[in-house]
Amino acid sequence: MSPAVTGTAAGAVLALAALAFGFWGFLLTALFMGTGAVLGRAAQGTLDVGAVMDALRGKRSSS
Repeated sequence: MSPAVTGTAAGAVLALAALAFGFWGFLLTALFMGTGAVLGRAAQGTLDVGAVMDALRGKRSSS
């Protein structure tokens, strides 16, 4: 899927969650979508979890 299609689908899901469940449902849906994206990239091998953790701890810079 192209990034435009993926972004459109994510926006549609978040909009439906906001309409159906209100603000907190929107936030919970966004949190679950983000968690799923991170776990999916880690399982696929396109995300280096160690590098992300080092960056969050300040051991490496993003530049």
